[in-house]
Amino acid sequence: MEATKSLLAPRQHIQDHDAAESVIHHWGYADRVVPCVNDPGSCRYLDVVYNAHDVGMIYTGVIWATIGGILLIWAIVRRTMPPQSHRNPQALVEGEKRTVDTTTRIRHTLWSYTNRYLLPDSIRSIFGRTTRLQVLVLAILTGYLTIFSFAGIVYGIWITPVKNMEGVYNTRSSLGPFSDRVGVIAYALTPLSVLLSNRESLLSVLTGIPYQNFNFMHRWLGYIIMVQSIVHTIGWTIIEVKLYQPQPQVAKKWIMQLYMIWGVVAMVLLLILYALTLPPVIRFTGYEFFRKSHYVLALVYMGACIGHWEGLQCFIIPGILLWFIDRFARAARTFLLHYNFVDGTKRGFVAAHAAITTFPDEKDGDVPSLSTGAPNTRTFSAPRAAETKKIAQIAAKKLAAAAAAATAPATTSEDKNGVMTAASAPTTPVVLTGPYGDPIMRNITPEANILCVAGGTGITYVLPALLSLTANPASPRKLELIWVVRHAKDVDWVKPELAALEALDVTVRIFATRDAASSSSDADRSSEAEADEEKRAAGAVAVQKMRARGAAASVRSGGIGHPDLALLVREFVQATVAARTVVFASGPGGLMTDARAAVAACNDGGKVWKGDERFNVDLIHDERMER
Repeated sequence: MEATKSLLAPRQHIQDHDAAESVIHHWGYADRVVPCVNDPGSCRYLDVVYNAHDVGMIYTGVIWATIGGILLIWAIVRRTMPPQSHRNPQALVEGEKRTVDTTTRIRHTLWSYTNRYLLPDSIRSIFGRTTRLQVLVLAILTGYLTIFSFAGIVYGIWITPVKNMEGVYNTRSSLGPFSDRVGVIAYALTPLSVLLSNRESLLSVLTGIPYQNFNFMHRWLGYIIMVQSIVHTIGWTIIEVKLYQPQPQVAKKWIMQLYMIWGVVAMVLLLILYALTLPPVIRFTGYEFFRKSHYVLALVYMGACIGHWEGLQCFIIPGILLWFIDRFARAARTFLLHYNFVDGTKRGFVAAHAAITTFPDEKDGDVPSLSTGAPNTRTFSAPRAAETKKIAQIAAKKLAAAAAAATAPATTSEDKNGVMTAASAPTTPVVLTGPYGDPIMRNITPEANILCVAGGTGITYVLPALLSLTANPASPRKLELIWVVRHAKDVDWVKPELAALEALDVTVRIFATRDAASSSSDADRSSEAEADEEKRAAGAVAVQKMRARGAAASVRSGGIGHPDLALLVREFVQATVAARTVVFASGPGGLMTDARAAVAACNDGGKVWKGDERFNVDLIHDERMER
């Protein structure tokens, strides 16, 4: 037992606290012995160490004061400016320019320039599919942190004798204070990393930015913390294993201290967290494993950080509290959604019942859909996608059980396309969460033109926005939906929702990307002309299915294959009469990259300043799948 206690000793310091006449407390660091009773070189080194630490703590305060100040100003400005959707529409005729006040014109012009130059992707090989604006914010933050990592440190080298060992010397340098500085900043950034990951996001409440838009910064801030931790670890390893003497006694004594054991644990956990965030690992293990392991490992990591340096728990404890507050808020929201709310005839917690509908797909697997019957609650699950495989498997089991237990023909009835109807579909209990963040329609003015771009199941993001406009069908806005699907038959996914578009003058373009491949690869085709004819016929299927939903909608097929999104967006903007255009987009990464580039190309701040708001084109998109 005594041997174990000696191995797990608390952190030792070059100061002799037993010989101290008095000590000076330093926030987040060991108390300073005064007067210094070490050799002159060590005393000078200690002056540098404590001064650098105190300055570093001030810098962390400056960092958080800057972040808090930006958020405060942002929140005040946002609260004093009412949502644009509350404005009354003005009558617009072709060729007429709507008069706007100077402040609004300046804001729209600056935003148009911002979209023009900062909306496209930036260095995709490094940052993935994200905007230049996100990369610019990251670059500013990185530069800010780099300056604070080096500033306020006196750089030098001090050769000091080892007590009671003649001819043996320690090399003390500013590598120690620098390593401590980057470690302190890594601790200080931990609560910010947690804030950026929360769904019940305080940042979204203050800024109105959707929580998923913070994913990029959360991930890269994690990378910064990891790099800082590695630099901190390497720095002190060099000091304790090489610069301090005698060796290997100093190194062995150092690594066996309790604070160092916790430091090693924290570093290992941080590296595991990084490895589990790599896209190939997520695809291999599945999203659910990634999500839950990320929660558990992050909490244990923060606990290990406290064990490594208890003096800096003032940064770690807020991070832990923020995580639990987020989880509590999510649970409370779910509880309120289900407690005597779904079914008013029952008391207590009641699960919602979602009807399961399947859409047959022999090649890629049937696509199950869940719907609670409430507006805009339809979801789709790809059976081969790691993130939704579990939902697809549950749906398949429910359908198999329903078919096996069928006692009447109506239980397993299907429509002419092989799709199980809502009336006959089995149900499964589900727990609802959300919604999170601001409504995506908050800043949509009554006269704004709306273009919705969706890829596959991304239709569930853009279609509710389009359907919500039915409240003001007389608006002069132009409406259009571009939907890229694998096969023309996939339009059956949202058959009821498309029927609701009958009351609107909506142009719908359908692009079937896989029909072209299947047509060209079939060896049974007798000629290229026959294959081309089948492609055109496949495209016409979408038109026929869409027109069957209602004659009020202007429906035409976009064709077979991937669309030229830049051309389509440009044509839409040029065809508008007046007012700005808002593009709603959701889908695979390639589609989102094309959408950002297309919207950026249509913006022209100079024309917006002159009063032509048609060239003020905004993009509202789902960034959850930016990689």
